[in-house]
Amino acid sequence: MTGFFRSLIVFTDVTAAADTSPTTPRLSFLLVHGAWHRSGSWDPVREALAADGWTARTVDLPSAGPQRTPAAGMYDDADAVAAHLRQAVGPVIVVGHSYGGLPVTQAAAGPPAAAHLVYLAAYLPEEGESLLSIHGHHGSQDEDLNGTAPVVFDDPRTALFGDLPDEQAEDAVGRLVTQSRRSFQQRVTRAAWRTVPSTYVLCERDKALPPALQGRMSARAAHVERLNTGHSPFLSAPAELAALLGRIGAKAARPSPDRGGRERARPRGDRGRGQ
Repeated sequence: MTGFFRSLIVFTDVTAAADTSPTTPRLSFLLVHGAWHRSGSWDPVREALAADGWTARTVDLPSAGPQRTPAAGMYDDADAVAAHLRQAVGPVIVVGHSYGGLPVTQAAAGPPAAAHLVYLAAYLPEEGESLLSIHGHHGSQDEDLNGTAPVVFDDPRTALFGDLPDEQAEDAVGRLVTQSRRSFQQRVTRAAWRTVPSTYVLCERDKALPPALQGRMSARAAHVERLNTGHSPFLSAPAELAALLGRIGAKAARPSPDRGGRERARPRGDRGRGQ
């Protein structure tokens, strides 16, 4: 068990070049960061998407950074994601990284703007699961309303940014912020991936979220892609990641006979066995 999990127990617009019809709503991306990060971590990917004819919005999750009392939790993060979806003009591809997969799963179950979900080395939970419970830590049902967790990896440079050059990795580590413990405790009550088409992007050299665990969660997604990167390809391979997102976006924009332009999501009860 890593120091990360031991410590936890203790305690924008996107245009699809494929369709230029003025009567067709523009497909857009919403990029959702993970724990201890802020939305600026997505800047290299946003620039790469823009260079390929796409535009993307980001959101700052309230559970990351300085906290009020009570501290923000996963439900507050989901509300922030849902607010962006309600304001969107046209369908949205929602990309959640790491912890960001939890509020994305919770938020995207309701708004009609969610056209596709992308889980990037992310938690892909079922109803009733939290970040802690996914790792087998059920503990107290009482939420920590005040506590925050600093970056609790034994070596965040290796765990999060192991495939970045030293100078870039040091800069990335210096930009990390505290995270509310409450966000790790709150359980998902709605699973958007049951009704919204989804893709899981498994990062094969991840030292933070083990690829074996990613593989088990990815079986719930409709499609699986792989990147030969560590936990943070938005910094280590932004062009490659943007190209992959562009391909997912182009496919999501194509009409489909059964869903009027959206591919088929997994039906309730399908756990993705055999994928």
